[in-house]
Amino acid sequence: MSGAGMTGGDDPLQRAIWRLRSRGCWTDAAALLEPHAGAGPAVQRTALLVERCLFTGQGWAEAEDALRTAEAVARDDDERGAAACERGQLAYAATVLGVRDRADEARSALGRAAALLAPGSPTRPLLDFRRGLVAEHLSDSPQAAKPAYRRAHAGATAHGDTLLLSFTWRHLAGLALRDGELAEARHGFAESLRIREELGFLVGTAPALAALAEAEPEPEAARLRAEALRLFRLLGGIPTWLAAHLTPAA
Repeated sequence: MSGAGMTGGDDPLQRAIWRLRSRGCWTDAAALLEPHAGAGPAVQRTALLVERCLFTGQGWAEAEDALRTAEAVARDDDERGAAACERGQLAYAATVLGVRDRADEARSALGRAAALLAPGSPTRPLLDFRRGLVAEHLSDSPQAAKPAYRRAHAGATAHGDTLLLSFTWRHLAGLALRDGELAEARHGFAESLRIREELGFLVGTAPALAALAEAEPEPEAARLRAEALRLFRLLGGIPTWLAAHLTPAA
């Protein structure tokens, strides 16, 4: 989900949505958008519910319903492309979490989004990032993921999408760590954590702490994992997939 404008700015509705989303209250955040018509609110509502699926492994039916609504109300290529981008992310989430293999659907939907979105669309960086996720985690092709993440990183910088930058920093750092580039990995993970702490993206801070721990020596790594575990428990065990990474610390 794009971070552009998500911290709210001067918009009271968007500020309220951000406060809820950043604490893992995606259903409540999505409910604030229900009275608002049009493709923009419909896609944003879908994005919130898809993010809930990825973080919790729950709410698939609600996300599918919201997605069908967003697809139905889309009127131009940019709106259709944004909805297709969310379909790709939902299919990716279902596949990577082992709910159901929808890898082909994820690739097809993201390809459709790429054909629909204009080169300068603010949704482009998010699309590039998600294509990187599919390349890395579904196709096991880090060599294809890296340029996609770099395009997303450059686009997020150009569009001022600070939250997306926290994701691109983290995933580029993960590839650096895989290649044994410890200093580069440590820098990227630290930047991701810094951005999330500054934005108050609480639900994404534990994963950022755990990721940085992978690149730090002991005893700093143990301290970071302990802090990640504290936040993980504070938020009721979300993101659920983080539990396996924190078990040794527990």
